[in-house]
Amino acid sequence: MTHILALVLASSIAVLPARHGAPTGRSIERIAPNDNRTPAGTLTKGVLTVRLELREGEWHPDGDSAPGIVVRAFAERGNRLEVPGPLLRVREGTEVHAFVTNTLERGTLIVHNLSPRGDASHAGDTSQVAAGATRELRFVAGAPGTYYYWGTVVGGVKRDSATVDSELNGAFVVDPRDASAIPRDRVFVIGLWSKNELPGGVVVRNVPLRFTINGRAWPNTERLAYSLGDTVRFRVVNTSVAVHPMHLHGFYFNVTSRGDGTVDSLYDASVPPYRVVTERVAPRRTFFMTWVPVRAGNWLFHCHDNYHVLRSAPLDGTPLPAEQHVHVTNHTMQMMGGLVMGIAVRAREQRVATTAEVGRRRLRLVAEPDSGGTEAEPAYRYALYDGAAAKASDAPRPPSVILLKRGQPVSIMVVNRLPEATAVHWHGIELDSYFDGVADFSGAPGHIAPAIAPNDSFDVRFTPPRSGTFMIHPHADELRQQQAGLTAALLVVDDPAAYDPIHDIPVVLSAPRRDVDASKTVLVNGALSPRPLELSVGERYRLRLVDVHTFRPSMIVRLLHDSTLVTWRPVAKDGMPIPPERASPRAAVQQMGNGETYDFELTPAAAGDLRVTVSSAAGQVLATVPVHVQQR
Repeated sequence: MTHILALVLASSIAVLPARHGAPTGRSIERIAPNDNRTPAGTLTKGVLTVRLELREGEWHPDGDSAPGIVVRAFAERGNRLEVPGPLLRVREGTEVHAFVTNTLERGTLIVHNLSPRGDASHAGDTSQVAAGATRELRFVAGAPGTYYYWGTVVGGVKRDSATVDSELNGAFVVDPRDASAIPRDRVFVIGLWSKNELPGGVVVRNVPLRFTINGRAWPNTERLAYSLGDTVRFRVVNTSVAVHPMHLHGFYFNVTSRGDGTVDSLYDASVPPYRVVTERVAPRRTFFMTWVPVRAGNWLFHCHDNYHVLRSAPLDGTPLPAEQHVHVTNHTMQMMGGLVMGIAVRAREQRVATTAEVGRRRLRLVAEPDSGGTEAEPAYRYALYDGAAAKASDAPRPPSVILLKRGQPVSIMVVNRLPEATAVHWHGIELDSYFDGVADFSGAPGHIAPAIAPNDSFDVRFTPPRSGTFMIHPHADELRQQQAGLTAALLVVDDPAAYDPIHDIPVVLSAPRRDVDASKTVLVNGALSPRPLELSVGERYRLRLVDVHTFRPSMIVRLLHDSTLVTWRPVAKDGMPIPPERASPRAAVQQMGNGETYDFELTPAAAGDLRVTVSSAAGQVLATVPVHVQQR
């Protein structure tokens, strides 16, 4: 309703007093969020004519009544300014006749990507538009795909925001030539505004910034609604300078194309598609995803970098209210922000899981304080108990590893012994919404799962439908609790009795607690100095890489002999087996985003010393795991 109201109020250009960062002594128009449903321009006899204008306006990413900031944005001539800019959408082969006007009194507009798409020779295309001038552009739309256009201003009036041009972008979609109508997909443009430059997209807490989807930040992003069995299609465009691992709760989705704004690579339809729950999208990149909701309830689609879903500092410069870790009315609404979208899947009847299934296994997962923490910088851990046993079942810590059997119903009593509320998200598991673990959100109207209060518990029930590598982590005050130590690998296997921890090896990457310099290291299996791996020549091993870090969405894992990469074979992504056509042996290197898991098969060919390294994208080694290979 907030999103719909915003569109109604912004249906004409509004003039209102300037606020944060506005030019003094004059009024400025209000910028509307753009849901990317309505293409811009006029299509006549195969020619799309569109007239774009660059203007300055006041943008309200937190809703119309919240403080605003002055940015530069695009509009169709005679219409409101929009963030993101007007959607350009045409069929392949359409001639585009664009007029771009720079209304600024000073500064030259540099426009990128308003040129044929789908052809790498046009990767660096730009057009310059002087202050007060209009530039005419003609080109023919190229190959079908998901693209975007963007702009920067050089020599203009300085503003108090270093990223005043960050919202100068818009989606550019080319549909197949034979499309009978515009497909029923949704276009989501990810943006990032910051008062200061963010080299490499690195985010610092309490710095005024906004991560947005189609011009709004959670909880003011659009709420999506679908029915069971719908085919849902998202085009995701990352116009920001940051990496975003986008995670869908409860369902796998197919990735059918990935692009860089110039070329969109469609995957061979004859080969089974990539099926994932988290897709890492780099800066200035795009991807197309499809999925089918088969369980009703509330679900999230969000970035899995915890710093990109923090509650947002007020744009008027006032500090964030102190965090209330215990007395929070709604954790999802009050303690999350940024790149989050809520999805409601509708059904005629809400199915409630039963408790009387035969053969249900019963576990207790206890969230409890660990040693070495303080109130400001807590130390927490998970302990796992099997059935009614009073003793933790070997409590393999760090990290906890939960082992479940495919197809066996399980009841996991989550017990909260922390001094604050918590919730557990079963990341990648296909289960009913009520048990998904998003505090005060999961479930359906009238049946919403609460946060687990201190000294309280919550019974989670599901039946894992597939074997694979998954993870668990909090979904209440996520950054604080996850960095305090509440993470674990979740392995689903065909037969737990046959599970061989010598040959089946989780490698869990997580953030150190805040008393450790997180800029220089990561934890591997919960340790700063992880234990060596002991392998034998000719034996087959499964390495399960689990990235449950709170930030660092670009870590690179390598398996090396001296300085040479060895060979491994990919077997699964996010718990889903990789199709044989895509599972050929390759060099042992993998870049990972938060919330991703990768499984690799390794058979050492010779004795000697190897090592697993975890590096930043810039090449800084953050962790090393020695690997000793011996003759049998």
